[in-house]
Amino acid sequence: MKKDYVAEIRENDLVQGAFLVTEKNLSTSRSGSRYLRLKLSDRTGEIEARIWEGVEERGRLFQKGDLVAIKAEAVSYQGRLQLNILELRPCSEAEVDMEDFIPPARRPPEEMLEELQGLARRIEDPFLRRLVFSFLRDDSFLEDFLRVPASKRLHHARHGGLIEHTLSVARLVERLRGHYPGVDWDLLLAGAILHDVGKVRELKHGMQFEYTSQGRLLGHVVMGVEMVAERIASIEGFPEERAMLLKHLILSHHGRYEWGAPRRPKTVEAELLHHLDDLDAKVEGILDALGRSEGAWTEYHRAFERPFYRGDKG
Repeated sequence: MKKDYVAEIRENDLVQGAFLVTEKNLSTSRSGSRYLRLKLSDRTGEIEARIWEGVEERGRLFQKGDLVAIKAEAVSYQGRLQLNILELRPCSEAEVDMEDFIPPARRPPEEMLEELQGLARRIEDPFLRRLVFSFLRDDSFLEDFLRVPASKRLHHARHGGLIEHTLSVARLVERLRGHYPGVDWDLLLAGAILHDVGKVRELKHGMQFEYTSQGRLLGHVVMGVEMVAERIASIEGFPEERAMLLKHLILSHHGRYEWGAPRRPKTVEAELLHHLDDLDAKVEGILDALGRSEGAWTEYHRAFERPFYRGDKG
């Protein structure tokens, strides 16, 4: 059934096809009229949509997380594309190819895992190496690690996004290796590989990326430290100082309290990990915005609070 993809929609297009409802809200216009404000998505992106007529009747047909088949007109409002829905009906999974609604990994996750394992072999510290491989060779952990996104929206928001982000941060560590004296590169590399392991418990993967109850209540930083602590406890003789420093990397990798870090970085390795993690997340977010846009400028990016210049493509 899938006909039009979000990334291909242009102003004045008559759009037909199936989309996933990722947001659904009943709103009131300035004139007092009620309308449904939606966000629709497929594997190529997300777009806002409006239902202006038959609001209550159509609103009963579907909920957030449902698939709908629509006919709509693409219009520009305040510089952004949105769909005015003309026709809508519920759509069953049997009518569509589910791959059309799952943002795909950029590389095969198994291929990225092999590369990450190769980087992990560069860790010379036997305790850190054993700890890292206790994750990277655990099939039950890898089942989610290879599939969950790194975030819901900001960066690497696709299947395989978590391992893609983890591999990227680990590669940045290796590119930086030796540049600064006195850095414990084994510790930093282990921290890069393990800093986001808690996201396998924080995020669900499927057609929609949602937070688990654990993710909402505890967050991946706390859960990641717990997961690492459990593995450390099973490794006889693991040095207490190494365990403390590694846990500190995980606890502080967001850098600031207001960004969700329980602790600010207080070692050079922690400071480096924070900046490398932040660099990869932000550059990926910007590149994604550039890739989804046309013309000289991207749309306003809410996370960065500004648009980005793409250059004169004319």
